[in-house]
Amino acid sequence: MTARVEGLFCYPVKGLSAHDLDALTLAVDEGVPGDRAYGFARHDSGFDPQDPKPLPKSRFVVLARDPALALIKARFDPDTRYLTLSVADEVRTFDVTGDAGRAGVADFLATFLGYPEAETPTLVSAAPHKFTDVSVVSKAMMNAVSLINADTVEAFGTQVGHAIDPARFRGNIVFSGAPAWSELDWIGREIEVGEVRLEIVKRTKRCPATEVNLDTGMRDLDVPGLIRTHHGHSDMGIYAEVRRGGRILPGDQVRLI
Repeated sequence: MTARVEGLFCYPVKGLSAHDLDALTLAVDEGVPGDRAYGFARHDSGFDPQDPKPLPKSRFVVLARDPALALIKARFDPDTRYLTLSVADEVRTFDVTGDAGRAGVADFLATFLGYPEAETPTLVSAAPHKFTDVSVVSKAMMNAVSLINADTVEAFGTQVGHAIDPARFRGNIVFSGAPAWSELDWIGREIEVGEVRLEIVKRTKRCPATEVNLDTGMRDLDVPGLIRTHHGHSDMGIYAEVRRGGRILPGDQVRLI
């Protein structure tokens, strides 16, 4: 297998857009630094930042429920903790270190999505807690790294007659060069990616978030249903845990051990 890394991505705020990374440094038993460090908790989520516990993604503002989130372009500065949201010609920057900034960005989001005032979400964080979808499985899975095989996405798109952007699947590492769908058989095995060794621990079951066209903010393709129709399951992508830390760069080889 001569696979290689095509792209590296971090999602600082659950449900919002990705940051492209020039490099990714991973440590043993830790996830992507800064990934899903923030989330917009729904008004009735029950999340307590002083006693953080994993909650289902339905308790947060996410693409699966609010496809228009795809129209917001987000940039987060980890040094200043300024969060910038861009929608069409409107650009707003919020200092999320304080209550005023967090309230401001929550109001902006609620107005854009058309939430009633009583249902305004709250921007929450509780480091080292991460708001990953699989945090509900275990603490180890909270820090799992997600991988997407671009060749699988392309093959699936050909099957269903629809060009599909791998970004729909919101992976941390996108790679190519492995046979389509072969990664689903890697569970329990290890791979080397650049300097890093990862153990593949779980398939990624897809949800309605993948139905959303990231350019239009509209649902245009029943991705989970179509995967199930053609393959008898709704899995696309894999989760891995870090067994040897190091640095990953775009273009690095992905090698199955």
